[in-house]
Amino acid sequence: MKYVIVILAGACSFGLLATFVKKAYEIGFSVGDVVGSQNLFGVTMLWLLVLMSKKFAKRSYDSQAFRITFRQVLLLMTVGTTTGLTGMLYYTALQYIPASFAIVLLFQFTWMGILLESVVDRKRPGKDKVLSLIALFVGIIMASGFLGGSHKGISFLGVALGLSSAVTYTLFIWFSGRTAKQVAPIARSAIMLSGSFILAMLVFPPHFIIDGSLHEGLLPWGLLLALFGVVIPPLFYAIGVPRIGGGLASILSAAELPMAVMMSYIVLNEMVGWQQWLGVIITLCGIALPELMKRSLVKKSSSLKKQYQRSVYRWK
Repeated sequence: MKYVIVILAGACSFGLLATFVKKAYEIGFSVGDVVGSQNLFGVTMLWLLVLMSKKFAKRSYDSQAFRITFRQVLLLMTVGTTTGLTGMLYYTALQYIPASFAIVLLFQFTWMGILLESVVDRKRPGKDKVLSLIALFVGIIMASGFLGGSHKGISFLGVALGLSSAVTYTLFIWFSGRTAKQVAPIARSAIMLSGSFILAMLVFPPHFIIDGSLHEGLLPWGLLLALFGVVIPPLFYAIGVPRIGGGLASILSAAELPMAVMMSYIVLNEMVGWQQWLGVIITLCGIALPELMKRSLVKKSSSLKKQYQRSVYRWK
């Protein structure tokens, strides 16, 4: 259960980002400023945490978890580029299509993750996951406000960027739980985000460092985006995904949407209708469904076991 909570916390952190990005855009900063500052501050925070954790690990049996090969470094950095791409693609999509439509496209990762798990592991998704996906699909569409809005003249480029962000997010969730699992989660996260940082600097040269943007209001938003977009989610996913699997992690990651809706209502003062709130409730139910069905199955199995033991005792 604790690993489920860890994944939910990571997903909720991602849900805060849209609000922070919109605030940064309102001030006049570009995609390059936002992505660049987020990655720079985020990777700095993570490596500081690694140094602190490594010092502590030297005095315990965990020191082996910080030993890593060159091949593992390359693999983790490659995986890290997927989370960097997700941010760049999604933030850019927001410039071409409405946020309510962009979030629908991004959240296609829920079924993409289940599909990827089914293809790679060659097994059909369980009944709990199928029912959960149906609930999530309905909830996400309603919570996004897409049904109540008019989205005529949608940009093809915006749609392509939004769907691409869903693909890269799916790959991040999947591979983050399958790459160098024996390495300490904090070290894995730092190396992965180093790959994301290098990619971001190549695509968006860090002009914000020398043009005064940091002193003009970018600094606080860069720090917030780094903490909730770069530090917390990858670290929590590195801890939780290897324990619960990529399929369930994809479902739990839908917690990002309710958080995004609530933040837009509370912080941005955006109108959120009853249809969207209902969508939030349905989404939360879809997230909780696999865990509830699992507990019900365990409880039923335990009850049948007790009945069997009683019948055997009576027979004796």
